[in-house]
Amino acid sequence: MFVRIVSIITPVILIILVGWLYGRKAQPDMAGINRATLDVIAPLLVVSAFVSKDFVLADQLVLLACAIAVVLGSGVLAWIAARALRVDPRTFVPPMMFNNCGNMGLPLSVFAFGPAGLAPAVALFAASNLMHFTIGMKIVNRHASIAQIARNPMVLATVAGVGLSLAKPWFALPEPVYQSIKLLGDATVPLMLFALGVRMKDVSLRNWGMGVVGAAACPLTGIAVALPLAHWVPLTELQRGLLFVFAALPPAVLNFLVADHFRQEPDQVASIVLLGNIAAVLFIPVGLFLGLR
Repeated sequence: MFVRIVSIITPVILIILVGWLYGRKAQPDMAGINRATLDVIAPLLVVSAFVSKDFVLADQLVLLACAIAVVLGSGVLAWIAARALRVDPRTFVPPMMFNNCGNMGLPLSVFAFGPAGLAPAVALFAASNLMHFTIGMKIVNRHASIAQIARNPMVLATVAGVGLSLAKPWFALPEPVYQSIKLLGDATVPLMLFALGVRMKDVSLRNWGMGVVGAAACPLTGIAVALPLAHWVPLTELQRGLLFVFAALPPAVLNFLVADHFRQEPDQVASIVLLGNIAAVLFIPVGLFLGLR
């Protein structure tokens, strides 16, 4: 199990390293590609997940409710921690709420629970992304209006994905259209990781303190909320296991892109994301132990 977790995390670290080396040598301006990732490529990943043949929304409603509780509960605990540490909650709280349930959560779920774990893991990914670009957007940019949030491409993509998922019995995207959407959407993860690596060239040593705290706080707050939920809420064994894996995941790379877009201390967020994904080697086994026991 440990070897499998390391094999999942290692490509993440290597792609970040490539971005860091390239960033130090070429000093590229990543603003354009980061905006394209948020506006076009990442939304297509959400749509492709919803229209996948393995995804049935109605089967995952209880699990989705628990995942929403984990995200919100983690946010409350992180806000208390931010006030105690005297750091800006707009920088610290979102990475604690929104975890790496895409490029790390999906393969981990399949590894731990087999093919049956894929569809509910996709549901968790979609729910987390929708909350990230509604509640999370409001946290990072307090001046964002409801109209701005509603027009966000990730929110629109989620609405479209839900509609297409519900319409599956009567309508399906033509296969060439679906493959085109999926092909572009699949570029999201490596682009986000590469952009994070480029940003890491500007991270100073003073940012590592918050990075270490955030790396531990993200999975610990998630697990702290998931434990009572798993005890009180009637979940299947599969759903209970997936909930603990979801709760133990490190901060999502998408947190960095959002912070960079709104100039909300992106260097601090980059250190939290990088160290959090490295620390996943320690915390993911805890989530798997709780979920598989």
